[in-house]
Amino acid sequence: MPPQITSSPPPAPASERPLSSFAIDVPETLLARVRAGEGAAFEQIYRWFERPVFTLAVRIAGDRDEATDVLQETMLKVFTRIGDFRGHRDGSGTPFWGWLRQIAVNEALMRLRSRRRLEHAVEADDEHLADDRMPPPPAAADAAALGRAMAQLPAPTRSVLWLYHAEGYTHEEIAALMQRSTSFSKSQLARGGRRLRQLLEPEQAHA
Repeated sequence: MPPQITSSPPPAPASERPLSSFAIDVPETLLARVRAGEGAAFEQIYRWFERPVFTLAVRIAGDRDEATDVLQETMLKVFTRIGDFRGHRDGSGTPFWGWLRQIAVNEALMRLRSRRRLEHAVEADDEHLADDRMPPPPAAADAAALGRAMAQLPAPTRSVLWLYHAEGYTHEEIAALMQRSTSFSKSQLARGGRRLRQLLEPEQAHA
């Protein structure tokens, strides 16, 4: 069963890049309680972030059961590694939500690698077709249609599209996460965008 949300998170901060669903401002007082081992505090963190983690995992893994595993492993690592998060205190300026999201992305991509689903995507020569200012694919507001279309894409393409359009990662950041080149990220974005439009057009015509 997918996770159920039992409480609403606080408002997310503004951003010039696509607003990630992870962008939740977590009070330092709550993090201090988690570091102190307070179960109720960690439960609050879990409730705020279970939907963003699960959604990201579904889009990358393409499987709800796999996404549930990613959610559980991500939250376990957050709980056991909370002492490693330094945030603004170490000068990095990394917000807690960004730290947690990195764990979730790494966990989802690690599972794809374990199933050897990232190895067969080849470097392409059409990265020039990817415009960094291009809008998200059409019908993106229709979550059901977008989900069906995304599920038909290869795992590497789906991952690049979601990380770029939904999470606001740059091509350089995606390349580092996926252990590939920036050309790989750009070409997957270009090809994936074209394929999504082809898949979504019949959905729109039918609607």
